[in-house]
Amino acid sequence: MGEFGLAIRVCLLTWSEQWRRAALRMLWAGWVVLGLLGFEALPQALLRPLENRYPVPDPEAVGRHVGVIVLGGATQHPGSYQAHAQVPLGEAAERMSLPVGLMRQHPQLDLVFSGGEGRLVATGVSEAQLAKAFYEEQGMDLGRVTLEGGSRTTRENARLVADLLGARCQQPWLLVTSAWHMPRAVPEFEAVGCRVTPYPVDFRTGADTLWTEYSLARSLLLWQTALHEWLGWAVYGVTR
Repeated sequence: MGEFGLAIRVCLLTWSEQWRRAALRMLWAGWVVLGLLGFEALPQALLRPLENRYPVPDPEAVGRHVGVIVLGGATQHPGSYQAHAQVPLGEAAERMSLPVGLMRQHPQLDLVFSGGEGRLVATGVSEAQLAKAFYEEQGMDLGRVTLEGGSRTTRENARLVADLLGARCQQPWLLVTSAWHMPRAVPEFEAVGCRVTPYPVDFRTGADTLWTEYSLARSLLLWQTALHEWLGWAVYGVTR
């Protein structure tokens, strides 16, 4: 019995040592992978094809449209707005700011903003409400602005805007959203019969990215955006 017990202890020690080495290898592998994720060139290589899919229309082409459809996603922290009465914008701020300039340059354009409240825990403030407050801050004529505040996804953006505009959706509209989001958004609007010209904004990539560009925090956000959009594009394509 003593020899059997000794054998058991030897086996346990051996297995323990093997598990310890395996755990160390996995730990080091994890650190290596985490380190590689910080190179911004990798996620930007995934984002670049999405962002380069549609060009920015030239100014002359803009004037041939009846309005601008703006997708939500730029406003943040409704609690901050409730506390301080200022509309907080995030990284996609160009979704909000660029249409303001277009409206001033082209008085014939109307604006339709589409964005509800997609948060898991409701705050009682939709993106459409924040958009209205933002456009008021910018001194825009709200008579030219229509708000859609029930949508929570890109697909719902398209369907609810189409319902809102009716036959007008078949007129030429500019569609403003982030460049990386555009390949998913355009087919959804086309599927419901809307005639849209992409006007991409909020670019996250340039012509190329140097391998010296390194930031784990920024890179992880880029990875999140790239993987989310490619997966969403694939799922929407299969379920459309």
